[in-house]
Amino acid sequence: MSSAAKKLATYEDVLAAPAHRVAELVAGELITQPRPAPAHAFAGMGLSVQLGGRYGAGGEGPGGWLILFEPELHLGPHVLVPDVAAWRSERMPHLPESAYFELAPDFCCEILSPSTARLDRVQKMPIYAEHDVSYVWLVDPAVQTLEVFALDGETYRFVSSHSEDDMVEAVPFDAVPLDLARLWPR
Repeated sequence: MSSAAKKLATYEDVLAAPAHRVAELVAGELITQPRPAPAHAFAGMGLSVQLGGRYGAGGEGPGGWLILFEPELHLGPHVLVPDVAAWRSERMPHLPESAYFELAPDFCCEILSPSTARLDRVQKMPIYAEHDVSYVWLVDPAVQTLEVFALDGETYRFVSSHSEDDMVEAVPFDAVPLDLARLWPR
């Protein structure tokens, strides 16, 4: 079958994906991946704990955010699962009743792995931009880096990069430093 005649995947395909795989719908294509490797999961949890503890409800910092680990986002025809996403409290004061989110977040973080880096950078970042996600962070556990991007018109502008054990004050979470060393297993 030619690519022009290829059947577009639907949300039903996402729901039918094996439970042990992360399923996403990108530009009509069903993409499934295994659950994250340990270093990837460690970085995601470390980031969620630090951001949630400082910016989430009842945290020790300035608050003002709803921060979630691996939420399912329905952005137009796309179904994406970022590693971490956050909404400003004034935009999302309460969790939705559905199992997914139709309101685009203000922030997304993708934790890169060899099997997902191209998808995250080339396919998902433009979708985030199209849906006005203000900030995207890319975390790479293999080289222990954080790259920060801010929406500038229709595309992202590179803001900064950080590595290893830096104490980071990066938009939009720049009020309280983030300890990058807590994202890498020792």
